[in-house]
Amino acid sequence: MNSKYYFLLLIGLTFLLQSCKPDTPNNPYLGLEPPDGTPKLFAPSVVNTDAIEINTVFNATFTELFFTRITDGRFVIHHSELIEDNWTAPRPIQMFADQEANSVAIDPSITQDGNTMYFLGISPEDRAKNAKPDIYRSQKINGTWQIASKVGYPVSTDEYAESYPVVVADGSIYFTSDRPGSLGKRDIYRAQYLGGGKFDTPVNIGPEVNSEKNERSTYVSPDESFLITGNTQTDEKGFAVSFKKDNKWQTPIYFNFGASLLKDWIYFCPYMSPDGKYFFFSRRYSDPPESGWKGATKGEVYWVNASGIFNLKGK
Repeated sequence: MNSKYYFLLLIGLTFLLQSCKPDTPNNPYLGLEPPDGTPKLFAPSVVNTDAIEINTVFNATFTELFFTRITDGRFVIHHSELIEDNWTAPRPIQMFADQEANSVAIDPSITQDGNTMYFLGISPEDRAKNAKPDIYRSQKINGTWQIASKVGYPVSTDEYAESYPVVVADGSIYFTSDRPGSLGKRDIYRAQYLGGGKFDTPVNIGPEVNSEKNERSTYVSPDESFLITGNTQTDEKGFAVSFKKDNKWQTPIYFNFGASLLKDWIYFCPYMSPDGKYFFFSRRYSDPPESGWKGATKGEVYWVNASGIFNLKGK
C-alpha cells in the first residue's frame, strides 16, 4: 500500500469515527453560568419559582430536563426540551388519566435511550385511600410521554412502600422499600431487569449502605460505580457517597460541601448530571418543621460543582 493511499485511508477512518460520536448540545444547562464549590439555586424563574419545586434531572443526551412542581396538593412532573439550541418553557406531563385529581408523580429517572421514565407514583384512586407509593413507568412514543402504569410485582407491592426509583445502564432499577428483610425502616434494593418490562426479585444491597435508620433519597450512577444517599450515618444534615470496590459497596462517606446546612430544612433528592460535572439536590421547608409534606411551604433545587465528591474516593 503506497503512503498516499494509506494517508487518505487514515483520514477517512478518522472522519468516520468522529461522525459516530454523539452530538453534544451547545446549551446543556439552560445557558446558566456553572456553579463552583458552593451550591447555588438552579435556574431561578424557570425551574425555581414561587411554587414548590424539587427533583431536577436530565436525560443522558441533555436534550430533556425534568423536575416536579407541587401546586394545589398535586405533585406533577414537568419537562423542558432542547429544540434547535433553545429550551422550551417547562410543561406538565400527564401521568394519570385524571390530570386534575390529587396524585403524586415525583422522583423521575430516565433510561439511557431517553424513552422510559420511572418515578414514585400515587394514582388519584390510591391517594384517595391514603395508599402507599409505588413505582410507575411511562414510555415516550413518537415524542410524547404516555399515561403511566404501575411496575408490577415483585417491584411494587400492595402492602409496602416503594420509592426513589433509579434506573441504571442495563435497565435495572434501585429503589427503597420497607418490605420484610429490611435492616431498618426502609432499605435500598436492586431489581435486575429481565427484559420485556419485567424485573427479577429485588435484592437488598446490604449493610454497608443500609442501616437501622431510614435509607431514602438515592442516586446511583448508570455504571453502578457509586451511589449517593441522604446522610443517615451521622446526625448531621447532608449526603453520603458510597463507591463500589471489587463489586462491593464501601462504607458511605459523609459530605455537605463544607457548609452548615439550615436546621429546619430537609435536604434530599441527590442527583449527578450525566457528564459527572455537577451535583444537584433539593431542599424543603415545612411550617411547622415536623409537618412534612402537608406543611411544605417551600421547595428548591440547587446545583454545585461535583469534583469535591469524587475527591472523597479512597478516603
